[in-house]
Amino acid sequence: MSSTAVRRPPTPRATPAPGSPHPHPTRLAALRALRHAAPALLAYLAVRMTGLLFLTVWAHRRHHGVWPILATQWDADWYLGIADHGYARELGTAYSANNLAFFPLYPVLVKAVAAVTPGTRASTGLAIAVIASLCAAWGVFAVGDRLYGRRVGVLLAALWAALPVGLVQWMGYTESLFTASAAWALYAVLTGRLLTAAGCAVLAGLTRPTGIAVAAAVTVAALLSLRRRWSARALAAAFLAPLGWCGYVGWVGLRLGRWDGYFAVQRLWHNELDGGRETLRRVRDLLGRDSTPELFLVMVTLTLLVSAVLFALAAWDRQPLPLLVFTGVILAIVLGSGGVYFPRARFLLPAFPLLLPIALRLSRTSRRHRTLMLAAAVTGGAYCSAYMALVWPGAP
Repeated sequence: MSSTAVRRPPTPRATPAPGSPHPHPTRLAALRALRHAAPALLAYLAVRMTGLLFLTVWAHRRHHGVWPILATQWDADWYLGIADHGYARELGTAYSANNLAFFPLYPVLVKAVAAVTPGTRASTGLAIAVIASLCAAWGVFAVGDRLYGRRVGVLLAALWAALPVGLVQWMGYTESLFTASAAWALYAVLTGRLLTAAGCAVLAGLTRPTGIAVAAAVTVAALLSLRRRWSARALAAAFLAPLGWCGYVGWVGLRLGRWDGYFAVQRLWHNELDGGRETLRRVRDLLGRDSTPELFLVMVTLTLLVSAVLFALAAWDRQPLPLLVFTGVILAIVLGSGGVYFPRARFLLPAFPLLLPIALRLSRTSRRHRTLMLAAAVTGGAYCSAYMALVWPGAP
């Protein structure tokens, strides 16, 4: 071939039409991530809508409204009270509960968003919970996808939606907001963004008492990173992660004028750690007595026992240490508490990495077996959630 051969002119790059906005790289990345997570989010919505439909039909048959259940009862009422009137200034007595037991991020968001949007604070609180649940489902998927692939991530989000107390995710409670903060903190740890993880840990620490579990996971990850090589970011993350939880606990102490103010409030609610003695007593009584136990309490007990087994499986699967620290601290708090027994299944709802062993094994089964197992989980979760809301006389 002659060295004087004519070169083909370069293909011109496509340019946006005059006046059309040029897509921002961050926006494009977010859209790609959303498309990647879409099957998980659709699966999550399908499961939760199934549960809501089941609850609505059952509530109609019992002539009971669904709105009060979701937006204004039990803990939702406490959070709305904080948004309306603020926190108590005195400890009170052993015969009066104290709203300082409830962490501030959710009621602050309710108050702030309600001030600039139409509707009541109850509707605002419920909307925040639902939106946070979608953010949580996305984060749950992201963790599963990062560790084991997209199919496991989708299954993990669906299983989290189908938990027996999954209805709480769409109530005026803090579980969805907390799970969103925890899931994205863990994802940030897995992707090496420790400062982002610390920021999410601060939000988690301002949302629920178990936010200390997220702080512990991020701090452990940061310290392990420092052992490998020096990093100012890792050191800052280790310092920042516990600040949300410690900041609120310290503020309660200052407000009440005693160093143990927050723990004194928890004693009013009978929430003290006893090493698990009360948990063992309740489990023994519920499973060993002759009389028929309350169905909801049986579900709570089985949730505790299965969670302990799943933690052992997670350790066997060699989950990343930050995930094991997160679920281990939550389990230690829930099982080691001497306080009220019936809400403990709800307290474990944010510990979604415990579902990873199930999601991983389901991903390796046949499609038929996987479908049957998911259908059973969705049906059982819908029934237990509706029973919790309509039959069980206490708080979820």
